Amino acid sequence: MVAVPSLFSLRHLLVLSLALNLSLILRALYHQRGEDNKWWFCFKKKMMEDADSCFTTSSTSSLHNSTREKVIDLDHGDPIMYERFWRQMGDKTTITIPGWQSMSYLSDGSNICWFLEAEFATEVVRLHKVVGNAVTEGRHIVVGTGSSQLILAALYALSSPDAAQPISVVSAVPYYSSYPSMADYQKSGLYQWAGDAENFDKEGPYIELVTSPNNPDGYRRKSMVNRSQGLLIHDLAYYWPQYTPISSPSDHDLTLFTASKTTGHAGMRIGWALVKDKEVAKKMTKFIELNTIGVSKDSQLRAAKVLKAVSESCEEENHKNVESFFKYSYNLMAQRWKQLREVVDAGDMFTIPQFSPAFCTFFGKETEPQPAFVWLKCEGDVEDCETFLRGHKIITRSGTQFGASPKYVRISMLDTDETFIQFIERLSAIQELE
Repeated sequence: MVAVPSLFSLRHLLVLSLALNLSLILRALYHQRGEDNKWWFCFKKKMMEDADSCFTTSSTSSLHNSTREKVIDLDHGDPIMYERFWRQMGDKTTITIPGWQSMSYLSDGSNICWFLEAEFATEVVRLHKVVGNAVTEGRHIVVGTGSSQLILAALYALSSPDAAQPISVVSAVPYYSSYPSMADYQKSGLYQWAGDAENFDKEGPYIELVTSPNNPDGYRRKSMVNRSQGLLIHDLAYYWPQYTPISSPSDHDLTLFTASKTTGHAGMRIGWALVKDKEVAKKMTKFIELNTIGVSKDSQLRAAKVLKAVSESCEEENHKNVESFFKYSYNLMAQRWKQLREVVDAGDMFTIPQFSPAFCTFFGKETEPQPAFVWLKCEGDVEDCETFLRGHKIITRSGTQFGASPKYVRISMLDTDETFIQFIERLSAIQELE
């Protein structure tokens, strides 16, 4: 009798025997015809499903563990949720810029904003007309490197170089977290941050920044101070139909918009101001001239192409079976807010703002605000919501940076689908733990 190598035990031989027998049985089944052949395919399918289930369970468990350890950073309002829409658009917004094009500093020397590309200005006016969210007649368009540069340009333009002291800059709490640092960063002798507009009682001229819908809490805003010497800057970055009902065209002396929150193209660094007063437009243009000697023509041309695609998607929606950019964005935001409310309402750990629906002239129906950020409050014994969520590996921006209580945080709703789902799952898990 041949000796069995010590490498194999009796158990190994039994398993090998079973495997060989099973193989012979399956082979015989496979070669049968008729109804028995159907049984073979059903059997094989069942085997494959069981194997898939085994691997899926294992990989899902590993994925769950890894995502649980992942840091979810929702501090910034990086609008990358729009990437999927623009991928679907294919080459519709692709542009080719020859090496000889856009070489001059000048775009139109006869225009107050001499570095404004005519194509971009045309598409700005067209988009506002399509959406119905701003009056453009009788306005000068000033283009900037994002609305951040335009805010500084507006502060410069509205300040007086001959004033005995810097003009006060105010905004109602909770205000956009960058306003204080933008006003004070350069320690300008022209203007200085003076805090909450609601508590402002200093006599004399002032500049009030009115953000509507507001960043961070999403509510519609009006001027709070309302005194005769007040100068207003209306920051309407979020006055678009995916975020809030469009009630009427905004009609203010100085209004700011930005491509980053309109279409999601934050990387283009393009914003624009609609300015009623010619001298204010001139001073804003001068600030940008001194600051960056104009604004990238390449970015303006790309922005013009993107805005054109948005307008066309709206105009073609009804007769070409095309989903408009704003309809797509509105549905996505609605879905996210619905998921968030379901998680928050399932426990008593957190609360979020409640909004009243209103008629939207763009959609022709009643819609509900669904802001780009959620202004979340930690209830109960949690006094520092930002630190609490950071402990659960969710990075947010503390309410203290908006002049509000540390029980609040601002959380971006504009990240990728994957990140948003992870955030919802993490928030739900926190509710269950607490």
